[in-house]
Amino acid sequence: MAESLGGGFEPATGDGPETSGAGRAAEVRTAYEGLLAIRRLLAGGFSGPAPWELRLMPRAVALVLEAAGFPPSAVDAGGRRTRTGYRVAAAPDGVQVTWSGPPGGGAAGEEEERLKACAAELERHGWECLLYRGPRGRRFLEVERRR
Repeated sequence: MAESLGGGFEPATGDGPETSGAGRAAEVRTAYEGLLAIRRLLAGGFSGPAPWELRLMPRAVALVLEAAGFPPSAVDAGGRRTRTGYRVAAAPDGVQVTWSGPPGGGAAGEEEERLKACAAELERHGWECLLYRGPRGRRFLEVERRR
């Protein structure tokens, strides 16, 4: 079972069902405020990731993106994409962020602009982001701990 961020809250990584509503917004806000409070306590105001964020990088990155208002992608019960947005997944040296959506939904056309905006938000939170072009010309972010 996946380790959660306390109380069962899981940030949207883009590989689950659609999440929305006032209740969800309140949960995200509370979790994000907790992230900032932990950073203040553990690092004396340092704007970089706290130790728990480094252990749970996909969740930490997803929380920052969701709290900033970026829409997560979503999948239905059959695993088919139903909504365009960010998708966060573990990578060998960090986290990979892609801009995904249903076939024909336009994700490929907006991915560069949207991923650059995601990178700006993540860098503001102390992460290092590199934009790459991968297979079939699709872009993705590699997110790592700032060195």
